[in-house]
This record gives sequence, structure tokens and C-alpha cells, in this order.
Amino acid sequence: MGVIQSHSIRSSLVIMVGFVFGAFNMLVLAPKFLGAELLGLTRVISDAGITLATLATFGSIPVIYKFFPFYKSYLSKEKNDLPFITGLICLAGFGIVCLTGWLADDLIVRKYSERAPLFVQYKWLVYPFCFFMMCFMWLESFAWSFQKSVLSNALREILPRVFFSVLMGLFITALISVDGFVFLFSFSYILPVIILFFVLRGTGSFLFNKQISPVTNRLGNRMVNFGLFIFGAHFLNLLSRTIDTFILAAKGDRGLVDTAVFTIATYIVTLMEVPQRSINSVTIPILAEAWKDRNMSRISSIYKKSVETMMVIGLGMFSLMWLNVHNLASFLGKDFSGIELVVLFMGIGKLFDLCTGANGLIIGTSSYWKVDFLTNVIYTVIALPLNYFLISYFGLMGAAYSGLISIVLFNLMRLLFLYFKFGMQPYTLRSLATVLTVAVLVLIVYQIPKQPNFIVDTVIRSSVFFLFFIPAIYFIKTSEEVNALISKYLKKVTGK
Repeated sequence: MGVIQSHSIRSSLVIMVGFVFGAFNMLVLAPKFLGAELLGLTRVISDAGITLATLATFGSIPVIYKFFPFYKSYLSKEKNDLPFITGLICLAGFGIVCLTGWLADDLIVRKYSERAPLFVQYKWLVYPFCFFMMCFMWLESFAWSFQKSVLSNALREILPRVFFSVLMGLFITALISVDGFVFLFSFSYILPVIILFFVLRGTGSFLFNKQISPVTNRLGNRMVNFGLFIFGAHFLNLLSRTIDTFILAAKGDRGLVDTAVFTIATYIVTLMEVPQRSINSVTIPILAEAWKDRNMSRISSIYKKSVETMMVIGLGMFSLMWLNVHNLASFLGKDFSGIELVVLFMGIGKLFDLCTGANGLIIGTSSYWKVDFLTNVIYTVIALPLNYFLISYFGLMGAAYSGLISIVLFNLMRLLFLYFKFGMQPYTLRSLATVLTVAVLVLIVYQIPKQPNFIVDTVIRSSVFFLFFIPAIYFIKTSEEVNALISKYLKKVTGK
């Protein structure tokens, strides 16, 4: 777990830097200078691009995660044909996506012309975004397998956001028009793709062997079977998580404006994913290796410690978010009204997701990966109609209600499977004590009188919360990893 801890900490720091840039973009620049409608457009383009990019990979990404250890163990780097085969699959998938989009063009125009005409005007820019996102996902999977997760996280989380800041600067100074801004936005991932490609080539292990290897011959059927099932699972999961954007744009009371409010709420809640993203990027190859070696004690340990660590960090981040969301609402203004309750319900859903740890990764890298597909199918069957009907009746809040219900049911299914199949149960009385303690702390800090200046108010509430939160977590001993980190910095400060 030491490797996971050190890499996770570095990845978390990298991701946090990215989120600082993102927060400046989403909470300061975009609402003031782009406006709600244009901001909503960027969200629809990015969500559509990411969804189609996942579709275009046709299951090649989970195949890389799962089977790369076999290629590494049984083949020399010159004979590894996995990059060549998966690259061809991605290119073919992108061609199919483009053809399907061209055939569905009339349908898209009919659905969005009334409430989101701006999207109809720029819909073709989804495809360059999709292409470079697909390329990055493919390269990233190899970067994780080569233990370069910190670099790939930096390229994913920091560079596109810096690029967005530059675009905003050009737009604000009138050096580019709306057309130029949206066009360049669709190429957000071109630099990360170029940099990561040359870094991987520089390792000497990322080669394009066109000769079919013995490993591919022996494991080919298993890889296809695994890839298609996990691809279906991941795509359905992503579709369930992004469909609210498309439904809001088409059926929301304010179209792209509601989408913009949902975008900012989602961004705030996404801050809670920082520990999850960093731990996932390091944990996937280690879990794949542990399943290959049938090392159940290591898998169980990873599961337990992932729950402990993500619970502590998730509770801390959710509490800070909720204690200060009123300051954000007053800063954004009336165009983003209603964001407080959206953040609350979405935040509770994300917190529940974090508190279930690496359950999805454990199932997805095991021989029971078909369960991953099944739970995602059930999740999608629940989420899609929920989104449609709740957004139709409750508008923006309907998306928040649907997200909370779906994510709780989804994770409950996975928790129960791991418990009944493998006897893995990562929770203790300390877990309950942690949740109750933090809930009490939030209630106490919430009673602090609001200050006229939102910056002063935010600093006071956050400082008071942390003043009690860190000692409470340390003495409850919820997470060995978090306690070790606190002790490390205490020694540096006190010298003891």
C-alpha cells in the first residue's frame, strides 16, 4: 500500500492544482465573461465528446488495464502488439461514431433547436473533442500501466484547464470571437495527446508491433469477451452520468442556462473526486497484478484502506463545500439561482460513492467482471428514465434527485456483491463514529453568524471546521494512511 499512498498523494496534489485552475475558470471567468448559455454549450460539447470517445474505444481501454501484466510478463517489449491492436480498434470506433452522428444529424436538430439552438449551430465541434479525448484515454491507459499516473493526471487535469484560461484571456481581450473560442475549445486535449505520446515512446516500451503475439493468440477470446462486457459497463455508466446534461439542454426550463448551473454544481462536487481519481490511477495495475497472483489478502487490504482514506477526505471536502455554498451562490448571481440545493443532493451522492472505496475497480479487474456489466446495466435502467421524468417535472432539481438515487443504488449493489461473494466488508464502528462526529461538527460550524464579506465568511467557517476536524479524525483513527500523513507533518512542524 506504500506505493499506492505515495503515488496517490502526488497525484492528488497534481489534480488539486488542476482543480484550482478549473475553479478559477468555472467560478470566476466563465460566469462573468462567457455567460450562462455559452458556458452551458461548452458543457454539452465536452460531455458529448467524452461519451462518444468512450464509445469509440470499443472496450480496448479495460483490456489494457486487465491484460497488460500478461504482456509484460511473457513478452519482450519489441513483441508486445497490444498498442497496435488497441490503437486500430480506437480508430475504427471513431469512424463508426462519425458515421452514426452524420446519420442522426436531423434528429439532433429536432431535439435541440427549440431550447438549445446554440448547440445545433456548433454541434459538429463535438467530433474533434471526441477524437483527441479518445486518443488521450488510450494513451493514458498505457501510462497507468507504465506507472506514469502522476504525469498522465497532470496532463489530463492541468493542461486543458490552463488552455481554457488562455482561451478565456483571448476571448475577453477580443482577440478571438465566439466562433474562434468554441472552435479552439474543441481541441482542448490536443497538447496532452502529443506530449503523452512522445513520453510513452521515450520509454522504449511503447512500440507498434504488427505481428500477432503468442499472448494475443492465447488470450484473444478472453480479451474480446472481457473488453466487450466491461466496455458496455463503462459506457452505460458514463452515459447514465452524462445523460442529465443532454436532457437538461433539451427539456430544461432554461435550456443551456440550466445546463450551465448544473455544470458549475457538478464541478464543485467533482472536487470530491480528487482522492478517488488519484487512488484509482495507481490502484488499477496493482489490483490487476493481485488478481493474477490470487492474492486475496492484498485485495482485501486495498479495499479496506481505500474506503478509510476516501471516507475521511470525502467527508472533509463535502463539509467544506456545504458550509460555504451560500457564499458561492451570492458571488455567482441570479443567473445561477438554485445552485445550493443542487450541490447538496449531488454532494451527498458523491460522498456515498467515495465511502464505498475501490469496489468497482475490484470487481472490474476480477474474474467476475461480468458483474460490473450487470450492475451498470441496472444503473442505466434506473438512471435514464429517472432523469427524463424527474427533469421533466422538477427541472434542474430533478437532475440532482436522479443522480443521488441512482448512485446510491448502484454502489449498494456492488457492496453487497463483494460481501456475499468474497466476504469483504471494509466498515467498522470507527467508520460510524467518523460520520457522526463530522455531522456534529458541521452542525456546530453552520451556526456561526454569516459575515457580510463572503471571503471573510469562507475563511472563518473553513478554519473553524478544520481546527476541530483534523484532531477528531486523528484520535478516532479512521484511516491509518491519513493518520500517518498527519503524523508526518506534525513531526516536521514540532520537530518531535
